[in-house]
Amino acid sequence: MSFQIEGYVIVSADGMLADPSHIMPETLVFEGDKRFFESALDRAALIVHGRRSHEQQPNSPRRRRIILTRKIASLAVDPEMPNATLWNPEGAPFEEAAAFAGVASGMVAVIGGPVVFDMFMDRYDTFWLSEAPHVRLPGGEGCFVGVPERTPHQVLASHGLKPGAPQMLDAAHEVTVTPWRRG
Repeated sequence: MSFQIEGYVIVSADGMLADPSHIMPETLVFEGDKRFFESALDRAALIVHGRRSHEQQPNSPRRRRIILTRKIASLAVDPEMPNATLWNPEGAPFEEAAAFAGVASGMVAVIGGPVVFDMFMDRYDTFWLSEAPHVRLPGGEGCFVGVPERTPHQVLASHGLKPGAPQMLDAAHEVTVTPWRRG
């Protein structure tokens, strides 16, 4: 199995990916970031996320995905989404879950939440960190385990990832995306 593992998240200025009720608010949605994200997911062989994370786009039902859950022993087909595999990481390694999902190689897009991001932190080839510097979500859900005690940048750097050149996604709101790559 040969995977290129990439993470994708947009965060507020205070490192949050969701509000206090664990919902991504409209204030964190920007057209340029949406296009970037959707384009990446269209290239992905497999999408990995938790039960509350979902990209909710027209192509979503067609995308092969793994959804993390503790409600099963190891692996199962999601009864509600035919292209989805339910995976309990305590019952099977990621490679087994990918094989169960019918994927042996290609780009794996990890799209959250914090616990899911954390599971792959030492395996990312690239983590795409989109930032909305004019949005704040006090008391929200940090993008990674350990945020807000540490910044998203500190968390990524502590796992050996280094920032590349940021790209502008939305000039009017100064939203950028920075690729963080393995040293």
